Amino acid sequence: MEKYTVADFGENVFIFNQQMDMQQIQDLIDSLYHQLHSRSSEFGDKRIALLFAPGTYHLDIKVGYYMSILGLGETPDDVLIIGSLISKGEKNGNVTCNFWRSVENITIESQTGEMNIWGVSQASPMRRVHIKGDIQLHDNGWASGGFIADSKIDGTVYAGGQQQWFTRNTDIGKWNQGNWNIMFMGVSNTPEANWPDNPYTVINETPVIREKPYLVKRGSEFLIKLPILRNNSSGIGWTENNINQTELPLLNFYIAKENSANAETINTALAEGKNIFFCPGIYVLDQSLKVNRPGTILAGIGMATLRSGNGNSVIEVSDVSGVTISGLIIDAGKKKSETLVKVGEINSNNNHEVNPTFLHDIFIRVGGYGEGSTSSCMVINSNNVVVDHTWLWRADHGMHVGWDQNVTKNGLIVNGNNVTVYGLFCEHFHEYQTLWNGNDGRVYFYQSEMPYDPPSPEAYRHGTTNGFASYKVSNQVTNHEAWALGIYCVFFKAPVIVDQAIETPAHIENSIHHKIIYWLYGGNKESKIMSVINGKGGSVNVNNVKTAMD
Repeated sequence: MEKYTVADFGENVFIFNQQMDMQQIQDLIDSLYHQLHSRSSEFGDKRIALLFAPGTYHLDIKVGYYMSILGLGETPDDVLIIGSLISKGEKNGNVTCNFWRSVENITIESQTGEMNIWGVSQASPMRRVHIKGDIQLHDNGWASGGFIADSKIDGTVYAGGQQQWFTRNTDIGKWNQGNWNIMFMGVSNTPEANWPDNPYTVINETPVIREKPYLVKRGSEFLIKLPILRNNSSGIGWTENNINQTELPLLNFYIAKENSANAETINTALAEGKNIFFCPGIYVLDQSLKVNRPGTILAGIGMATLRSGNGNSVIEVSDVSGVTISGLIIDAGKKKSETLVKVGEINSNNNHEVNPTFLHDIFIRVGGYGEGSTSSCMVINSNNVVVDHTWLWRADHGMHVGWDQNVTKNGLIVNGNNVTVYGLFCEHFHEYQTLWNGNDGRVYFYQSEMPYDPPSPEAYRHGTTNGFASYKVSNQVTNHEAWALGIYCVFFKAPVIVDQAIETPAHIENSIHHKIIYWLYGGNKESKIMSVINGKGGSVNVNNVKTAMD
């Protein structure tokens, strides 16, 4: 069995080929899954990437915490797994905490009678995957949302009780069920969109997308392929633009490994004009990574984790075009940071429409794994930035979690114009979850829980306003649109009142489409959200748990 050494991709990367003994590969997968399946691994330190060279494999692919499954072919069909894909709940089918795992660039051909079970919640992307059969997005229990992009599913997608889900640029045979807030964008064979009787939002085309870069093995050489920019697209991209993609030899990247890379070595490589490839591991950085060159790529595999070590931001991007950052978990540290990811400087005014910056699968955490604090998780100052799947999470469980412990203000702040976000998951911050100050912003799918733990109504009040809206568009904004917004509350500790879930200038109200608020059982029975948007729409409370508006 081929295991890459520290001199290559590090000890946490395994590469398989079809000549290897299938039982040995299966035994390794089963062993890793056994180690990383249970909730005891949720905040663990192990990071794993399993890479499959082009070929055919007879395996059951089981995926636990901090495991990434990656095909190394030019297209997903170059890596055929005859067997099943499995991500299941530890107990009673509950997958609401099945986070931090991924599957990309493979084909799964199910055996007769086998069901692929991709029971996940936030921060568990499926990209460039071909399912030759059906797939179930739950494990017959609670499930709390997920993301599929650039994939092909020949059979039926069984969403079951998934509370929310976002699917983009994907070909499906059929979609079945889903609970509160399900969005499709550039997807074939979607269910009937009859909001709010059905929980579905359907938009036929994706306005602008460059798919996430991916790793390819061609002979003995490794390449990073960067897909082309597509406008007004629908369906998968890997059949039509594979030839035209940019190819970058991995030899030209700085390969960061957790035992040797640090902020100084990475910044030196960036200053020399290199791209960065992060191997699985945890990197504690005592200074910000400075991205100043247009077109720079920072790509991680195996849920590579970058943690602030000195109250610094983790990544700072200058106001330049064409930067790509993908596949990273970013953690706040013990010393409070002002922000963790910053794109562009304040008052950035360059136009990057021709070559936007993209952020794919960026998951930012504050607490849970240990001590962490930051004012905000992500600040976007540049124009024309595209965020393609992010989960900004102030931890509601785990270590060092509490109103006065993992202290924050906001999840996302957008100051730039023409910023687009696909799949924005943003939860539990002390003030506005999302604060949008730029013009002509667009958000396609929003999932947000307000913080569980304000100790009193007064602690979650500002001025004469009760609570903080989850989604706030500032008064100076002239144009803004958003689709499929699901906002939820479960105030455990106090009878908290929130005046509105969404707050915008009056002239923008009709540009916020398909919105739902939900009062989750288990909270204080006197807590409530008084309105959906700007005092309009119904309230939610213990007696009326769900309200939806067009």
